[in-house]
Amino acid sequence: QLQASGGGLVQPGRSLRLSCRISGFTLNYNAIAWFRQAPGREREGVSCISGASTGVSSTDYAESVKGRFVISRDSAANRAYLQMNTVKPEDAGIYYCATVKQEYGDTWCGLSPREYRHWGQGTQVTVSS
Repeated sequence: QLQASGGGLVQPGRSLRLSCRISGFTLNYNAIAWFRQAPGREREGVSCISGASTGVSSTDYAESVKGRFVISRDSAANRAYLQMNTVKPEDAGIYYCATVKQEYGDTWCGLSPREYRHWGQGTQVTVSS
């Protein structure tokens, strides 16, 4: 199960941290991603982090959030995070976390919703002054 939290109202230019509690998986063997969906728009990939079964992992970000958002994983706490900095109005939407089991040694991740099998409920992010 995945449960996203941490959404809320944030002013433009400020920061917000989303959290995803993941149970039933060994996080080091899972790719984890954050997606968002704004009203009337398709769900889009925001960021992902690959499994870390060999101690090495990689991350990827949508161009629109590169340099502002940071994804991380705390396997001991069974959580993933999305640190959102310098938030913009276009960052508003419902944010979802998702995960998929990877093979040993996989160090890639993707930003397509089709690549992820397990999803949490969303958490709403509203950006307004």
